[in-house]
Amino acid sequence: MTTTELLNTMIDRASNDGLPDLAEILACTLNLDDAPELPLAVGQVAELLNMSSHTLRYYERIGLVTVDRTSSGHRQYDLEAIGRVLFITRLRLSGMSISDITDYIALVETGDSTVDERLALLCRHRDKIRRQLEELKFTMAVIDYKITVYGGTRSD
Repeated sequence: MTTTELLNTMIDRASNDGLPDLAEILACTLNLDDAPELPLAVGQVAELLNMSSHTLRYYERIGLVTVDRTSSGHRQYDLEAIGRVLFITRLRLSGMSISDITDYIALVETGDSTVDERLALLCRHRDKIRRQLEELKFTMAVIDYKITVYGGTRSD
């Protein structure tokens, strides 16, 4: 799903149902048509999200994700847990540290009294991402320059 499609999905859901949960929205971006029925085992989620089972177990062990277990102890990921993993994955891809993600999740689980702290944490992270984007744009300009020096053409 493209960024535009994701944003449109979020806007549509918000106008129809109030503000939807982000984990739910992210989980809806998955193509679950070919996936087995929910809940999914850790290996199935790892395959679906193209990540390792080890990473999923690590997220659970450090308290970022909570999943139910069968009577025999096997993990069962529901849509909410899968959405949480997707959200964590996005935060990690954007460079947020495990420590900051852990702090954020702890604030979420504490409840509505922590909204201001969550907002501040996310705003700081957004500012960091904006700086990184500007640095990447400058780096791209430098690389484009060198490509043209060698006789290549810029790609826009």
